Amino acid sequence: MSQRTHIGRREFVRQASAAGVGLAATRFPTPALLLRGSPNERVVVAVMGLNGRGMVHAGNFTRGANTEVAYLCDVDGAVLAKAQAAIAGESARAPRAIGDFRRALEDKDVDAVSIATPDFWHAPAAILALKAGKHVYLEKPASHGGHEVELLVAAQRRYARVVQIGNQQRSAPRTIEAIQHIRSGGIGRPYLARAWYANTRGTIGRGKPVPVPARLDWELWQGPAPRTAYRDNVVHYNWHWFRRWGTGEICNNGAHEIDVARWALGVDYPTRVSSAGGRYHFDDDWEFTDTQEVVFEFDRGRSIVWQGQSCNGAQTFGRGRGVQIVGTEGSIVLDRDGYQLYDVKGKLVREEKEAAAANGMDFAGNDTHTTAHIANFAEAVRTGAAVRSPVSEIAKTLLLCHLGNIAQYTGRKLRTEPSSGHIVGDADAARHWRREYAPGWAPSV
Repeated sequence: MSQRTHIGRREFVRQASAAGVGLAATRFPTPALLLRGSPNERVVVAVMGLNGRGMVHAGNFTRGANTEVAYLCDVDGAVLAKAQAAIAGESARAPRAIGDFRRALEDKDVDAVSIATPDFWHAPAAILALKAGKHVYLEKPASHGGHEVELLVAAQRRYARVVQIGNQQRSAPRTIEAIQHIRSGGIGRPYLARAWYANTRGTIGRGKPVPVPARLDWELWQGPAPRTAYRDNVVHYNWHWFRRWGTGEICNNGAHEIDVARWALGVDYPTRVSSAGGRYHFDDDWEFTDTQEVVFEFDRGRSIVWQGQSCNGAQTFGRGRGVQIVGTEGSIVLDRDGYQLYDVKGKLVREEKEAAAANGMDFAGNDTHTTAHIANFAEAVRTGAAVRSPVSEIAKTLLLCHLGNIAQYTGRKLRTEPSSGHIVGDADAARHWRREYAPGWAPSV
């Protein structure tokens, strides 16, 4: 329920909208890219990666008013069969199940590719799809390092297709409303954003080499990554915690909250980045931090602090994940369920909730914001409407996440170029900007 102490919500939104913020997408329009000449045609989609988040993609594209799924793509035969059975029950025309998504790129009837694979596949798959003339819905972090972020932006510009990044909170009505209020001066001059994520992940143990399961195409699963032997503690989720394939918690979940923080402060690239933390909770194969605090400093006296707790669920402001924006005249605390507005003395001024609660700790992320985000993508493909998370804008957030990892790898405060995010004066740190690829897999625009 809303608590109203000063102004009614209608007047609150009117004042905020007068600031000219509106939907974040209005600043980043995409060109009209109509489907074979008719905006009334359905968007035909191939979904790549189906063990979790990809099934949310597939379900939304199947149920969408103007979308249909033509292909389900996964390198695990058991996952693929399960997905096909689930979607077949919802679809008038059963999608084809294939192991290699590149076969779908050859189909001229496919308009878009939806990608929910492990991180190391994100940019290479998206760039291949763009080269084939397909639009792309791409999960965060959309890349495995800074160089891939830049390649992805360049590919979108060159091939002039819609690319929506899966930062679905950009489609959350109450988050949009909170950002509007901040931009209208509702908390004075915002200068600090605190973003956090806390979970209780268990140990991944010490993996051992075992035969590859018959259901899994291990060669294709590795795809762009340098080859290594199969181990029993990697597939399907624990790849997140290995640097060969994953990008750690800051890119896995921090990408959402850091994006909201950056959006709220109105900042682009930092001037300095520092990180402290480590793998404290368990002694196992996990190669990233499970506890991390990253400080991003920007010009004009603004900062973002990200706190990641992978193995201790102690909450902040009663939330497992969220963002606090601090200003000279008040503050706002927000998450996927809504926001709370406080005056400068910490007194609650108002509270607004989303129409439907979202479980922010559900790794599949099946919520109304995702449904709205996917619908926005489909409308952009059909009519040229603006996407809410264009890659050209979300790329700035993704670079922050990668810089946080690099600062942790090196143990040094990084100086960065505020016009691009590039590391200045530290060749050792800058070498982490690029990753290694298996022969023949390096993406190019």
